Amino acid sequence: MWATGYQGNKNVISARLKARRKRCKVTQQELAARMQVLGVNIDQRSISKIEHNDRAVTDFELACFCKALQCTEQDLLQDFYENLNE
Repeated sequence: MWATGYQGNKNVISARLKARRKRCKVTQQELAARMQVLGVNIDQRSISKIEHNDRAVTDFELACFCKALQCTEQDLLQDFYENLNE
């Protein structure tokens, strides 16, 4: 069976991504520009969808989000790992 979501969510980084972006004082548009420099074809609307859990995230996008926001994958996946242990 192919999983298309986790506990009704399209991705597991939405809240952490938004919090990290805001902590870095980066707009969705600025993040999209950073991602495009890294080779990810993504726009502000797609980032909004990710932050609102309306769009999935690829592994390449996850890695590039981390590079763009200077964090680790563990930082963005922390909620997932904490909920997994419950």
